[in-house]
Amino acid sequence: MSIAKLHVKKNDMIKVIAGKEKGKTGKILRVFPAKGRVVVEGLNLIKRHTRPTQVQPEGGIVEKEAALSISNVMLVCASCGDATRTGIRTLDDSSRVRYCKKCNEIVDK
Repeated sequence: MSIAKLHVKKNDMIKVIAGKEKGKTGKILRVFPAKGRVVVEGLNLIKRHTRPTQVQPEGGIVEKEAALSISNVMLVCASCGDATRTGIRTLDDSSRVRYCKKCNEIVDK
């Protein structure tokens, strides 16, 4: 099975559009293209019970971010400040960039 092209990348600001975290925004920390999931900073927190190790001698209950489905997030455009759909445009130097379909501004820097 081939890996699908994704509409978001690492370090993008996104807004969650479905699920228990609906309406919240955050920055993408990790992207899993094969699974179609993303990890967002400070969202979808779970409690992980960890055993004491040499790295973490205290162990205990640790809160960490779990992955969200990529279909439940939308990119937040920096210029219009709203969650928006994106398209792909080819520039004169034959580079491909994402653009906001609301304000027509280029998202990639």
